Amino acid sequence: MLQGKSIVLGVSGGIAVYKAVELLRLLTKAGADVHVIMTKNAQEFVAPLTFQTLSGHPVHTGLFSLSQEQEIDHISLADRADLFILAPATANLVGKIAQGLADDLLTTSVMATKAPVLIVPAMNNNMYENLIYQRNQKFLSDSGYFILEPIKGSLACGWEGQGKLPEPTVIFAAAESLLTPKDLIGCRILVTAGPTREEIDPARYISNYSSGKMGFAVAAAAQQRGAQVVLIAGPTNLTVPVGVRCVPIFSAEEMRSAVYDNLKGVDVVIKAAAVADYRPVDRSTQKMKKTADKLTLELEKNPDILAELGQQKEGRILVGFAAETERLLAHAAEKLQKKNLDLIVANDITREGAGFNVDTNIVRLLHANGRVEELELMSKAKVAQQLLNRVAVLWKAK
Repeated sequence: MLQGKSIVLGVSGGIAVYKAVELLRLLTKAGADVHVIMTKNAQEFVAPLTFQTLSGHPVHTGLFSLSQEQEIDHISLADRADLFILAPATANLVGKIAQGLADDLLTTSVMATKAPVLIVPAMNNNMYENLIYQRNQKFLSDSGYFILEPIKGSLACGWEGQGKLPEPTVIFAAAESLLTPKDLIGCRILVTAGPTREEIDPARYISNYSSGKMGFAVAAAAQQRGAQVVLIAGPTNLTVPVGVRCVPIFSAEEMRSAVYDNLKGVDVVIKAAAVADYRPVDRSTQKMKKTADKLTLELEKNPDILAELGQQKEGRILVGFAAETERLLAHAAEKLQKKNLDLIVANDITREGAGFNVDTNIVRLLHANGRVEELELMSKAKVAQQLLNRVAVLWKAK
């Protein structure tokens, strides 16, 4: 969602400036055109050259300097920006903006812009809790500025408390959300993601290669577009997207229970999880010892959660996934019909850049009316957006 967007990153003085460097890297990697403004104090912590190297643009530092195009910097930056991000934002910067003071390049640019402004404060916890500071922050929030509050943790000053700048990935997600059209406001979406694990004994289980990346991308994108999202996730190492309620599960039976526990009022179910088809009939309570040359496990089918939902749709939109190694369209079309789905996302996991444990995917979208769309190789985040474009049409039609 940031491809081609113009973002102004305002950096004020504080030890957390080093995190702004990583944030800049994330923004530029996502395709954003980022222009950096540094206050005088910020330059005491990190040299402007660092930001210039990563952004590909000269860093703006002085109120009275002219750009190469002979434009007045604070007006030029204010006009071109799709979004302002102030990270870290010191108590001094927040106070000046709240009082309407514009005495340097950063504050004058913020005052002149009509773009959304995301303020990410970072400071000593006592400063953050100060009633005057809290009044200033509340005033800015009430005035339409977006505040991403600091987190609790160990601060550079040696104190422990709320005042730590959130991780760059969290700030990046907030920026994406602000620049994402909110076409799913009022829509309640349940997403499943990741693998399930079916225990053989306390030390072993049956599972698959799913990383959960596709389902987590869908959950994050849906939340950014304004949906209320519940994510039911099998074991993964992924961070839960900001604003998404996550229900962790382990087995297919646990996933089934979690789905039904959270199904009330849901408009859309997107089943991106790779649920194990079978589970051991008997689970050993003790670790099984290696006593024979061969071991035979008796397996039984797990519940087909998506098929069950298809038999009781009750007006819900159902989206499935089909990870195949052969006859992709035939198998996906059969699954679409048998499970009474509205849409299915099919991918050949043998293709390079598609399938499990990678950040990209190559998919085909099969619709209930027989239409098939083939998408090119793209990131799973972009696949999620493409999928939700179709879901939004279906939901609005309902």
